[in-house]
Amino acid sequence: MNVGGRTRKTYGGRAARALLRAAVVAGVTLAPVVPATAVAATPPGLSCDTGKHAIDDYTGYALCRNNGTSTQIFWVHLVCGWSPDVDGEHVTLAPGQSGQSTAHCAGLGTGIGEIHVRP
Repeated sequence: MNVGGRTRKTYGGRAARALLRAAVVAGVTLAPVVPATAVAATPPGLSCDTGKHAIDDYTGYALCRNNGTSTQIFWVHLVCGWSPDVDGEHVTLAPGQSGQSTAHCAGLGTGIGEIHVRP
């Protein structure tokens, strides 16, 4: 289409937007199927429970107990979809101690996609 001396594509932009819209809808539709508590290998000597905050899908946690014989350091790592991934505070546990690390994904993103415990 020629508008004011400029050539303008009318279908390429629409097709790209439709494809992007379909991808976004598919991603949003599939997001609840992916478990938010997926944990990569928990560091040796720790037993951990992970999850999302009960009323905030953007806040995740790792609650860990040190079952080993030496001091352990861990933190929670959240994969935040469209926002940058975030790490929680580093927690140091002596043998037998328990502790929790929390982190919060930015509100502009799609929320927590995965939760990992990092050594």
